Amino acid sequence: MAGVETQVLSLTLAGRSVSLPADRIGAGKPALLLPALSSISTREEMRPLATRLAARHACLVPDWPGFGAQPRIRVPLAPDTLHAFLDALLAQAPGPYAVGVAAGHAAGYLVAAAARHPGAFARLVLVAPTWRGPLPTAMGEERRPLFGRLRRAVEAPVLGNLLYRLNVSTPIVSRMMQAHVYADPARVTPAVLADKRRVTHQPGARFGTAAFVTGGLDPVRTRGAFHALFGPGLPPVTMLHPKGTPRRSGAEMTALAEAGLVRSVPIPGALAAHEECPEAVAAAILASEE
Repeated sequence: MAGVETQVLSLTLAGRSVSLPADRIGAGKPALLLPALSSISTREEMRPLATRLAARHACLVPDWPGFGAQPRIRVPLAPDTLHAFLDALLAQAPGPYAVGVAAGHAAGYLVAAAARHPGAFARLVLVAPTWRGPLPTAMGEERRPLFGRLRRAVEAPVLGNLLYRLNVSTPIVSRMMQAHVYADPARVTPAVLADKRRVTHQPGARFGTAAFVTGGLDPVRTRGAFHALFGPGLPPVTMLHPKGTPRRSGAEMTALAEAGLVRSVPIPGALAAHEECPEAVAAAILASEE
C-alpha cells in the first residue's frame, strides 16, 4: 500500500487564516482528489482510490472546510466559501494536474474551478456527481424556506446539538449507508459504522451536516444551471455513473450524459463508489487518460 504523507494547508478563507489537513499519496503526474460533501465525508474515504492511482499519480487529497475526521474549523459554510477554498488551494498547489477527481457534491465545485483556472487540469473525472442536497432532492425545491429554518435549528447552541445527535444516531447512519451510500448493504459492518460515527462526533460536525443536508452547499439550484457549468473551455470530462445510485440522483446523471456534456462510463457501486469500488473507479480514471 502506498504511503500517506499528511500535511497542513494554511489558507485564508472568509477573511481568516485556517489550517486544513491534506494527504499526499503516490508519485508521478499530479492529481487532485476531492472527497464528497456529506455528514460522513472525509479525505480518508479517498485513500483506497488514491493508493490505486499511486503508481502513476502523485495524489493530493484535502479535506473540505467544515468537514473531515477532525475538529471542524468555523467558517461561513456557503458555496462562496467552497469556491474560495479551491481558488486558495490552486494558488498554493497549482499543479497543473493531469486529472482532477471529484465525488458527489464536489463535482460542481471542481468543474467551476476548472473554468476559473484554465490549464489547471488536463481532464476531469466526476464520480457519481450530485448538485442538490438530500432535503431538496427528497422534498422539492419549493420548500427551501423550511430547509433554512431546519438548518438554523440544528446550528442553535443547545437544541441544535440534540437535533443533530438524533439525526446521526447509529440506526439512522446505518440506514442511510445501506440505502444509497453503498450498493452492497453487507459492507455496512459494525467497524465501518463505528468509523463513520467517529466522523459525525467531531466538534463542530453539526454545522457541515446542517449546511449540506438542507441544500445550503448546493453549488446551483437547477438542472439547467448545473449543465451551464459545463461550458466552453473545460478540459475533457468523464462522468462515472454507478449502477446503484438512487433514482433521483441517477436521473440527474443520466440527464447530464444525454445532454452530451460529459462522457459517461458505468461502474459498480452507489454514491460512494470511490470508497466501495476503488478498483473499478481507478481503472476508469486511468482509462480516461489513454
